[in-house]
Amino acid sequence: MMNVIMREIGKKLDELSREFYESVFPPIDMYEEGGELVIVADLAGFNKDKISVRLSAQNELIINAEREIQYIGTKYTTQRPLKIHKVIRLPVKIKRDSQVTAKYDNGVLTIRIPVDGSVSIKIE
Repeated sequence: MMNVIMREIGKKLDELSREFYESVFPPIDMYEEGGELVIVADLAGFNKDKISVRLSAQNELIINAEREIQYIGTKYTTQRPLKIHKVIRLPVKIKRDSQVTAKYDNGVLTIRIPVDGSVSIKIE
């Protein structure tokens, strides 16, 4: 009886841990470069077809990703998230009508968004 209870507690803790990681991850870097806001997110293990990115009307970038893992044998723990829902408040005003690009390479998602009112000036 005690083993069953401990196993159930372990499963619940595993689930809570996964939910926590899904809200915290992925780690991101965000910086401005050449009139663009650049967001770099680590999404290792996700398939490009299962990642979606969109800009909200509230100046937020929303990243969703999902994956499935097929276990062969006994699974003991899972801490890497199976789903990600990341809402990033953008610190600058963006150009809504301009070209936003996203590239997924080797587990890293890089998004480039033109910044409103920003102009690159060549120095002579």
